[in-house]
Amino acid sequence: MMRATLLAMLAVMSPVPGWAQEVANTSYVTSVGEKVLRIECTVPAGIDESWKLLTTAEGLKRWAAPVAGIDLRVGGHILTNYDKSKSLGDPGTIHLLILNYLEKQMITLKVTLNEQFSAKLRREDGNLQEIIQLTDLGGGRTRLTSSMIGWGTGPAWDKAYAFFAAGNEWTYKQLVASARP
Repeated sequence: MMRATLLAMLAVMSPVPGWAQEVANTSYVTSVGEKVLRIECTVPAGIDESWKLLTTAEGLKRWAAPVAGIDLRVGGHILTNYDKSKSLGDPGTIHLLILNYLEKQMITLKVTLNEQFSAKLRREDGNLQEIIQLTDLGGGRTRLTSSMIGWGTGPAWDKAYAFFAAGNEWTYKQLVASARP
């Protein structure tokens, strides 16, 4: 009993890692039953630096993937690959179409599922999007809100949602860590 009490006290008194305080899953279901996978974080960088981390190849390589390219324009794209031995376009490349953006405010990406997902899900991913919003908090901090929308229904889509929930949270923790001085 004493040991359990001591462990509980240590858990409460131990500092929470900074990234845990700065990244939160605030997902919800809309009034019409559509899922919104929402990850919010506070980036320890001003709005200019935060925008560069999201919209330049050099910025993306710091936190998203070791292989990255971007054509920043409406109709452009972001390409990334987690395997540093691969090139853009090789198997495993993630392709995100840039639907729209407002510089230093928001960017909307069309999420195209790659070969890691079933052919059925790839055929049904037409509405899957990620909306990334930035808010300048002042003092060299930026609030980032990522909302993925357009999810299908059924067990395969539930599995894809869980994959992205874990992956996006991990990825945005990397973004926060990469922006630390």
